[in-house]
Amino acid sequence: MSSSLHLNLWLIPLLPLAGAAINGLFGRRFSNKVVSAVALLFTATSFAWAIACALQFWGAGANPVMETHGDWLRLALPNGHSFSVEYGFLLDRLSMVMMLVVTGVGFLIHLYATGYMAHEGGYYRFFSYLNLFMFFMLTLVLANNYLLMFVGWEGVGLASYLLIGFYFLKDSAADAGKKAFITNRIGDFGFLIALFLLVKNFGTLQYDGIFEKASAMPVEVGAGLLTAIALLMFVGATGKSAQIPLFVWLPDAMEGPTPVSALIHAATMVTAGVYMVCRSNIIFSRAPMALEVVAIVGCLTAFFAATIGLAQNDIKRVLAYSTVSQLGYMMMAAGVAAYSAAIFHLMTHAFFKALLFLAAGSVIHGVGGEQDMRKMGGLRKYMPWTFGVMFVATMAIAGIPGLAGFFSKDEILWQAFSSKHGHPALWAVGVLTAFMTSFYMFRLIYMTFFGEYRGATADAHAHGGHDDHHGTPHESPWVMLAPLVLLAALSVVGGYVGLGNRFEQFLAPVVAPQPEPMLMNVELETSKVTSRASGNKIALVRSAPAGEEAPGEENKTLEYELMGVSILAAFGGWAMAYLFYLKNPAIPERITAALGGLYTTVLNKYYVDEIYQAVFIRPLIAFSESVLWKGIDSGTIDRSIDGVADGSQSVSDGIRTMFTGNIRTYAGWVSAGAAAVVIYMVWVVAR
Repeated sequence: MSSSLHLNLWLIPLLPLAGAAINGLFGRRFSNKVVSAVALLFTATSFAWAIACALQFWGAGANPVMETHGDWLRLALPNGHSFSVEYGFLLDRLSMVMMLVVTGVGFLIHLYATGYMAHEGGYYRFFSYLNLFMFFMLTLVLANNYLLMFVGWEGVGLASYLLIGFYFLKDSAADAGKKAFITNRIGDFGFLIALFLLVKNFGTLQYDGIFEKASAMPVEVGAGLLTAIALLMFVGATGKSAQIPLFVWLPDAMEGPTPVSALIHAATMVTAGVYMVCRSNIIFSRAPMALEVVAIVGCLTAFFAATIGLAQNDIKRVLAYSTVSQLGYMMMAAGVAAYSAAIFHLMTHAFFKALLFLAAGSVIHGVGGEQDMRKMGGLRKYMPWTFGVMFVATMAIAGIPGLAGFFSKDEILWQAFSSKHGHPALWAVGVLTAFMTSFYMFRLIYMTFFGEYRGATADAHAHGGHDDHHGTPHESPWVMLAPLVLLAALSVVGGYVGLGNRFEQFLAPVVAPQPEPMLMNVELETSKVTSRASGNKIALVRSAPAGEEAPGEENKTLEYELMGVSILAAFGGWAMAYLFYLKNPAIPERITAALGGLYTTVLNKYYVDEIYQAVFIRPLIAFSESVLWKGIDSGTIDRSIDGVADGSQSVSDGIRTMFTGNIRTYAGWVSAGAAAVVIYMVWVVAR
């Protein structure tokens, strides 16, 4: 049922676009204060309007609100039918959560950036790009059809290219921007083919039309149309949400300014793939093979990225691989059809991951641009506020009970074990990943904030630094610390919205499993699965036939036992990091020496980039040079064109000799011409 509310949803993405246009066109003439005021005003207004829309939406019963602004595309098809796409926006429970996360966290990152980027060149350009990023992401999450979603999808790719490569005079930054852009185009190719299949088989790209028809289709036993569409969509998601094998762009995205890293990793681009899969849950739920692929890839990505994070020494790269790992958790949840758990973790992750990146930026700011944790240490006495908020975020991502990450990650682990699409192996790998996450995050804390300061007393700041002080590290200004404190509060309380199963119940009308026509039978009816609240979890309870005792208590006990294992994993990782990097720092050196080549392999990220270079990039470049360039372009096209040009030049050179301006030459040519005419006439008469 749709609501009759009219909320002017178009204003939410349009406001950041207006800020981007004003700063982009006129910002060169503005002072930094005016640029900041424009960027903050439009993002704050967008956030405020989003809150107002959410309150009205909630007060009216939280029924979907669809606002259309005419046909964007209308085509006549050969079979007499027509194909049209609306320019419209949809506010339902899922898009409401995403809208508030993007505008809220995005505004805090903008506020922080006014302090972080205060001494950087291209200030107006940076905030124009940042506002543009917000516009495209809000378009993506509020779109009411796949084509408009795809516009936002491509737009965040463009904005990420501009922001990752912001320091374009630096080769590594320019290369990282291109790498992100090209890698995502590979994934987007799959998504685009999925859209073609939707148009061909459903005749529309509108969500309501597709989901209505798909919900009437049976669950596929093998690989069918829905499986093909779902897998192609997931190819797109592997690019945007940095899953195996297209994750390689995200760590290199650290070349951009730290606020960009926070926005990409927490509230915008990388969440797009998870959102798209959850938005398309009706399709995925009817394609079990596709769900299995999503779950396995997500699980492997979470584990694989966590192992790399164990050995990284760049503070931002540790957080980058942490993001890849956490996105793997979200995909694993979506793959076991626990879509609400995936969005729950997406939301809490936005809070503590934005906080982690911004706190890392505060550290980099305070030590003059240094990012190597081996050159830090003892910073808690120099920057106590930064230490405090980063410690909170670390406990949250590690899954320490009571903080936001505990509730959402534990929900994923439970669903991975108990869902009918789950498997104990997924849960086991997830718990091991949780242990590694806790270890490498507390490793970051101890290497950065404890012990003695190991860095040089830099005179000036390097890339991304803003050091006004010469010598010792220092705390950041309050324009940077205030967003950190707010995000720390959200990292503590954000998970409590899931208590009593409230978050899952709230999202249920959008992402709850739909009836499965092919699987409906008498046996399923008599032993159907119901859900029952168990703390912040769902205990799966089979409705027992008469005379049997329902096994709800057994499931509840099992749930608490599994929760206990994940808590032990979190505290176990913390304890090991404490032992290795605070109590006895010599242990890591002995372990790395003993591991030898294995440690080197992990340190070098399993040489995935080098493998891609050898297998794909170098052969492609060689083929392009030898065949496309030298063979086709130069050897065929250029030679043909040059041959025509050379022939024309030869003819023109010959003709040019007739026009020398010399009367004798002209008389000679006239005589020759007359003789030729006479000879021709004689020849004709003779015939």
